[in-house]
Amino acid sequence: MRGAVLALTLICAVASPAAAQVADLRSTTAFRVCADPAMKPMSAEDGSGFENKLAEFFGQLLNLPVTYTWFPSGTGFIRKTLQAGECDVVMGYAQGDELVQNTNHYYTSIYGIVTRKDGDLASVDHLADPALKDHELGVIAGTPPATIMARAGLAKDLRGGDLTVDRRVEDPVGDMIRGVKDGTLDAAVLWGPLAGPQVKADPELQFTPLLKETASPRMFYRITMGVRLPEQEWKRELNSLIRRNQDQINAILAEAGVPLVDDYGKELLN
Repeated sequence: MRGAVLALTLICAVASPAAAQVADLRSTTAFRVCADPAMKPMSAEDGSGFENKLAEFFGQLLNLPVTYTWFPSGTGFIRKTLQAGECDVVMGYAQGDELVQNTNHYYTSIYGIVTRKDGDLASVDHLADPALKDHELGVIAGTPPATIMARAGLAKDLRGGDLTVDRRVEDPVGDMIRGVKDGTLDAAVLWGPLAGPQVKADPELQFTPLLKETASPRMFYRITMGVRLPEQEWKRELNSLIRRNQDQINAILAEAGVPLVDDYGKELLN
């Protein structure tokens, strides 16, 4: 019954005049992107993030200039950007969120372990490994690996960082990677798109994807673009671009150092 009520609500929303007005908000003169100005290495106001490069690529495919509405990710982000009509697409959006309509996913990535290449934990590739016990381990609170690590009896070893922060003034992922490098942390378990590009260029560090995890919650997630709920035509247009240009998308991500896995999180693709 609840599903029927939800479906009816969505149908009514699409049919309403207000929804029709929202659907008309998409610009035809620019590829308008909603983004966090300090979500490095994903998005950055200076255009250096790999999602910025992907946005430029999609802008070229659409023959449109790319413009940005910058707003810190977290509470209110979608409401004050996409839903407000200030921009038309959110790059790098996890599949399944009810605040947006998801396009088809354009990559799948995975959590992994950042360690020193010469460290005691360099060979660890799953979170139940006894070698992790009694070591200083960084993890972002509230993320899937934090749950699994706590269940594995590692709670006392965890050094947590906040999940929702203003990245213009705080950088918990970067702080943990620097902690592994300087030895104040023995390892950090982090989201691949945030950690992989930062580790790629460092000869002392490595990122090991958690391909062997079987416990819930899962370690891999499909990443989409988010558009407004009524905008079916816009979603289909983006889906077509993703489908026809997947190889080039993969190349941009691989060049950035984003760990790419298959849709089941079982095989590393780069």
